[in-house]
Amino acid sequence: MEKYSLFFDIDGTLVSFKTHQIPSSTIFALTQAKANGHKVFIATGRPPLIITNLGAIEHLIDGYVTINGALCFVNDKVVCCKNIPQEAAQWVVNDAQEKNYGLIVVGEKDVAVLDPHGEVDRIFRQEIAVENLNKAKPIEKVMQQRILQLTPFFSADYEREFMAHIPCCTSGRWHPAFTDVTAKGADKGEGILTMAHYMNLNPEYTIAFGDGGNDTSMIKTAGIGIALGNALESLKQNADYTTSSVDEDGILNALRHFNLI
Repeated sequence: MEKYSLFFDIDGTLVSFKTHQIPSSTIFALTQAKANGHKVFIATGRPPLIITNLGAIEHLIDGYVTINGALCFVNDKVVCCKNIPQEAAQWVVNDAQEKNYGLIVVGEKDVAVLDPHGEVDRIFRQEIAVENLNKAKPIEKVMQQRILQLTPFFSADYEREFMAHIPCCTSGRWHPAFTDVTAKGADKGEGILTMAHYMNLNPEYTIAFGDGGNDTSMIKTAGIGIALGNALESLKQNADYTTSSVDEDGILNALRHFNLI
């Protein structure tokens, strides 16, 4: 059996939006895959500060692609760190303050939150069960750091006009209310290639699992791209295979389908 490197998105892929937990079938499947010699990686839009829901599988994880590929690390070793040009980051902060929309600013060390209408708190805490946003720092302090990601809270209607002002960046929307903005060249697909190079992995033997728009690059880049049953239709169209949903043993069924467990 060939040994594969498996890259998993968190929200809606490993973790259910309904229960905010990793299904027991997924824990079982990853444990078996690891026992069979395959490697397990995380590929998420979350910054490390708010990756708090993987306790059941932390011991299985070989490395992390975080902040949509802007920050990749293995243990305490940073593999890559790609920042947004400071002028672009400042433009976004100014735009958010002028137009009064929510914004999460992810620095190299800290996170800041602008939340004029409470939607950041409502969506992240209630819908996605994000913890640690209470540890956010003042935006003035975070803007002194290298900025790795900006998450503005506005609809897709404004996104094209918004992105035209920051051509050095790319956008990955995985929720109707917000999008994740990173520097061009910082996406999950590039994160997979960076990790493969660092760990001497064959990119042909990588498998990516996702459900949102920000998973498109890794679904296309991986040797095999798998969409969960609850994924966006646009992601399914780019996937090599669509499994069942996160709440219907999707990871377990996919790993069995490809004979990895």
